[in-house]
Amino acid sequence: MIELDITLSVSDLYDFNLKHAYSKPSSIIASALGAVGIVYGISVHYFILVIVGAMLLFYLPVNLYISCFRRFTLGETFKAPLHYILNEDGITVRQGGQENFAPWSDVTKAGSSGRSIFLYTGVGNASILPKAQMGDRTTAVIALVSEHVDPKKVKIRV
Repeated sequence: MIELDITLSVSDLYDFNLKHAYSKPSSIIASALGAVGIVYGISVHYFILVIVGAMLLFYLPVNLYISCFRRFTLGETFKAPLHYILNEDGITVRQGGQENFAPWSDVTKAGSSGRSIFLYTGVGNASILPKAQMGDRTTAVIALVSEHVDPKKVKIRV
């Protein structure tokens, strides 16, 4: 059994949203087109193309940050720490007197970024576990997830 107390920040939420957004081909294509538009616009001195390219390239990350900031400051979900219990049965999350349990079979995907591990337990529902807050328990969490979640669903990089 592994117990973690996690207090999410705007940057943790932003990291999750960036990873989620840039896992879609449309986001990657829009960013690539934006970068090409900027480079080509500069090379041919056609600055409207530079502006359009910059909008394509920077719209998604800026919009995601604003959205995360709003959600973080206006919502009550992220103000109190989350207490995670990961054991042989699944994941229990406690916060402010409420408790949710998800068996390992409900984990649809386990992924990571350089900063965090993400455990998806439904559409639009994921547990964000920042590696900095897990400390030396990160390896144990990865081992527990890898043991109980279908290997095809686990894409965690250390």
